[in-house]
Amino acid sequence: MSEEETKKVVEEITETPKEEKAEPKKEKKKKEFEAVLNIYTSFNNTIAHVTDMSGKTITKITGGMVTKHDRLKANPTISMFIAKRISENVKELNIKSFYVRIRAKTRNPAPGPGANAIIKSLTREGFKILNILDTTRIPRGGPKKKGGRRGRRP
Repeated sequence: MSEEETKKVVEEITETPKEEKAEPKKEKKKKEFEAVLNIYTSFNNTIAHVTDMSGKTITKITGGMVTKHDRLKANPTISMFIAKRISENVKELNIKSFYVRIRAKTRNPAPGPGANAIIKSLTREGFKILNILDTTRIPRGGPKKKGGRRGRRP
């Protein structure tokens, strides 16, 4: 091949991508939404309730909906399955980020075992956690604790 023929071939190759770039395909970006994930964890059960920003329920999943065994409802493994169910229901609505509210039983110092597992599983699924808030209720004085005057004895 002569130099002129190679130049023509090179020009033909370089021209075709320019023509394709002249007409770019416009893809519509779907709007990504945010939601509030309310997690209630006790040592007997885990409840995850997803609402939109105004408070309307999107999905609600409990440990009992995932397993039949009562003793496993608060288990971190079951919480992973709860998170999987949440992600399946929420991805259809194009929700990509969560504000998380964790609540334990009143007066408990720490939430149950399922709360961290849900958050960890959702981040692995690709959701963005914007904020984590502890909304556990703490009595300020309030009514007398059960157990009588001398307290609970073994």
